[in-house]
Amino acid sequence: MLHTETKWLRVGRDRPCPVCGKLDWCLVAEDRTACICPRTESAKRCGDAGFLHRLADAPRPREPRRVVLTTRSATPDLTTLATDYTEAVTTDRLTAFAAELGVGMASLTAYRVGWAASYPAWSFPMTDPTTSKVTGIRLRPPVGKKFSVRGGKESLFLPDQFIDDEVLLVCEGATDALAAHSIGFPNAVGRPSCTGGAAHVVALVRLRKPALVVIVADTDEPGVRGAEALAAALALHARDLRLITPPAGVKDLRAWVSTGAARSDLERLIHAAKPRRLNLTLTSKGTK
Repeated sequence: MLHTETKWLRVGRDRPCPVCGKLDWCLVAEDRTACICPRTESAKRCGDAGFLHRLADAPRPREPRRVVLTTRSATPDLTTLATDYTEAVTTDRLTAFAAELGVGMASLTAYRVGWAASYPAWSFPMTDPTTSKVTGIRLRPPVGKKFSVRGGKESLFLPDQFIDDEVLLVCEGATDALAAHSIGFPNAVGRPSCTGGAAHVVALVRLRKPALVVIVADTDEPGVRGAEALAAALALHARDLRLITPPAGVKDLRAWVSTGAARSDLERLIHAAKPRRLNLTLTSKGTK
């Protein structure tokens, strides 16, 4: 039976059961010294009301799960972040990385390659050619797959300056652009992937109006297919457009440069490549 001298209060939203944590059926002593819970057994049963628990000995109720709502953080200032990464890299480390990639150190500097110690990984900024702002940062760890700084968007790997009247070389990836730059193509740019950055390349061509645009495709099927799609997009905007691939058996441009390819080797392929032109077919209706 219940202790009549004790005033019992029904549990509720503002007074959950201290034993089972529920909001109904249970009773709690007004002085919070005891509780009667029908769900959790004890050595003392109080009729149909449930089991008596002295709160000093009662099991602690399970705390309700809390859901914390957070707001999305603002887009980071990637231009400043890319500069911080560039300034963080030492000359010795940059020299070693240039040797690892098989490119010139001056090319790493031209593309503002840096070191993101918090990841840790090499950083390659991607820049919108129309605004000159860094929109994303590709990260390349010494071991493992490449990834990007969260909050960014893909655009192009661009050199810090362009030379007028030079061929615009469009490569797949940052390191291919570095390789082209290191053998004498100062206007080499890198796409973020074999299919990415097409709209940015078109914007760059319309902005700079180069006399010659050359797409350098990787030799695998996705690379060639992506290069053909880009050529179709550029045909309306480029005055002279060519598409080339490294020799058979060579994966990509950087691999070819690492085996000794020079600017003259690429120029021979460029001159031999057939110009890509936009073909328009006019039809007349109603002609018999």
